[in-house]
Amino acid sequence: MNIGFPLHFDNTGRTADVENDRHIRDLIWQVLFTRQGERVNRPDFGCGLMQLVFEPNRDELAITTQFLVQSSLQQWLGELIEVNEVQVQNDDSKLQVTVVYIVRRTQERQVAQFSR
Repeated sequence: MNIGFPLHFDNTGRTADVENDRHIRDLIWQVLFTRQGERVNRPDFGCGLMQLVFEPNRDELAITTQFLVQSSLQQWLGELIEVNEVQVQNDDSKLQVTVVYIVRRTQERQVAQFSR
């Protein structure tokens, strides 16, 4: 059973669960948008993507963000996914990240987009 994120209840009042593909997408979201130091028992968890939203929009920022996202996903979710590509677009105050990955268990290619 994969617990739904954010934590919520289903129609029967039980903890909602989600299918595996949705669960992995939720895990990626958590890695991307959790600041390091935010989790008490895992102070190194996350990649701090939100801190980069207000940085000047330059090529260096995109390259740094791609590296940061890819390395964080490999560190925290490397057992579940293989990251093939990370694309980053920063338009004013909106940051959009596209992650292309393969689910190791099923060998299915997935594409997920995240924005803030």
